[in-house]
Amino acid sequence: MTAPNRPARWLISPEADWSGLSRNVGLSPLAAKVLAARLGPDPVAARRFLDPGLDDLHPPHLMHGMDAAVSRLRRAIGNGEKVLVYGDYDVDGATSIVLLKTAIELAGGQADFHVPHRLRDGYGMQAGVIEDAAAQGFRLVISVDTGIRAAEAVRAAAAAGIDVIVTDHHLPEAELPPALAVLNPNQPGCPYPEKNLCGVGVAFKLAQALFSSLGWPAARQTRLLDSFLKLVAIGTVADVVPLTGENRIIVKHGLAGLSDVRNPGLRALLDVAGFGNGTLPSASHIAFRVAPRINAAGRMDTARQVIEMFLTSDAARAREIAEQLNALNAERQLTEREIIDAITASCESEPVADDMTALVFAGEGWHRGVLGIVASRMVERFHRPAFVLGIENGSAQGSGRSVPGFHLLDALESMPDVFTKFGGHVAAAGLTLDSSRVDEFRTRLNAYASSRLSPADFVPTHRVDAIATLDEIHETAAADLARLAPFGFGNPLPVFCARGVSLAGEPRVIKEKHLRLPIAQGGRVVMMMGWNQANRVPDLPRDTFDVLFTVEDDPAGAARGYQGWSVILKDFR
Repeated sequence: MTAPNRPARWLISPEADWSGLSRNVGLSPLAAKVLAARLGPDPVAARRFLDPGLDDLHPPHLMHGMDAAVSRLRRAIGNGEKVLVYGDYDVDGATSIVLLKTAIELAGGQADFHVPHRLRDGYGMQAGVIEDAAAQGFRLVISVDTGIRAAEAVRAAAAAGIDVIVTDHHLPEAELPPALAVLNPNQPGCPYPEKNLCGVGVAFKLAQALFSSLGWPAARQTRLLDSFLKLVAIGTVADVVPLTGENRIIVKHGLAGLSDVRNPGLRALLDVAGFGNGTLPSASHIAFRVAPRINAAGRMDTARQVIEMFLTSDAARAREIAEQLNALNAERQLTEREIIDAITASCESEPVADDMTALVFAGEGWHRGVLGIVASRMVERFHRPAFVLGIENGSAQGSGRSVPGFHLLDALESMPDVFTKFGGHVAAAGLTLDSSRVDEFRTRLNAYASSRLSPADFVPTHRVDAIATLDEIHETAAADLARLAPFGFGNPLPVFCARGVSLAGEPRVIKEKHLRLPIAQGGRVVMMMGWNQANRVPDLPRDTFDVLFTVEDDPAGAARGYQGWSVILKDFR
């Protein structure tokens, strides 16, 4: 696969005054430099960032619609009404269903759930499902991680005598669905301070408000909400929302709780993902090893089994489902590889040129369950917005992913006549259109992107937190940097630049693709690992040069008796 080949840009943050943080907060220089660059020199803000407490979470009643939602849910519980939790098939949707169903039942209510089948039902609330729920006696439906653009389904619910509470985080249309209550911090006029909650984060706030309304002792409420944070953390990381503000608090506490997991389903899932008791996964581990196994069910089969796994008290059944998810994930990886290979072949015959500012790939029979992942791979490769569509029975359906500075949903809303259905947010979107209009979509998307992006936007970029010296890398520094976790979108792993380094020996190629380099500066030698950089050996200077590096946890090394952190080479010039 070919793409315009340009050296990556290094965007180095201006030097910030970090000495005060180092002195007043007790941080080694590397961590102090990062916090000063990202937060400024305020030691109070630094301490709050390093040790956020659950008391820092915002009161749920600040969210518009919360009082009406809790009142209706309390009435349903008091009257013995069945409540249908209507979710989505991804990690965020599945964890939302499990959390809210469990919360309702803990409060004494009755709850069932519906999760759509990705291929048969598609995304979003469907009027037919609501009508079936009415026939089964449901009088209250609560959507989770969906519903903000489901005006038709909500009107169908009203006609069938069903009240709807929408809980969602996706961007709304100009007109909100006519629900009894809408919980979405992104709706116009909502004063809730944290706008970046994911779906399970909003569901968590509803559970928090529900428990608060019941008059339970504070210790009981705290214990239950603390147990929910494990799932909320997984859904938050998987949905790639910024790990700042409330999301940082949720993920930091939720991941810490994974050291003691009693839910049989979650325990089995962590086991098959390689995290036995006592092994604590990081946010990166959740994103790349745990979440894909949950998502595999909705992508390749049905997400119902994920929800069953989390809800069952039978450890043997939980393990059985977790192993099925493991197998589905392997199948997903193979399917994904086949589509990437097909795109690679097409790019060999028609390379991506500079004037192709947004990409649309389409293929007959491509499995719709993996198209979002493939779109992400295309963005990583070409550094420009990309959609990947599967064509079946004259209809093209798929997903897109974006690059910083390009609002994907705005792009689609500039051409709504092209689609039969679309939705999403800044960085990701899904759509359906007639296959005869794929070329038109490609042309119009490219024209829209060309008016907003320039060739400079297609160059890979490393955002560098600070200049550092090799003698600042040591055990204490690694421990202090680990306190800045969880790392992910909005709080990336810190990147440092060391200037005027040199090789302290010959580079070593590992497994024909990785690079192990001894790097020297001022008498200090640090071994750096360059993943997938073996092809750059001929480019290594024989005099002094600059390097970018990160300091990362290395649990595998620690398990073998080595230090529990590694220095990772990101780039050199």
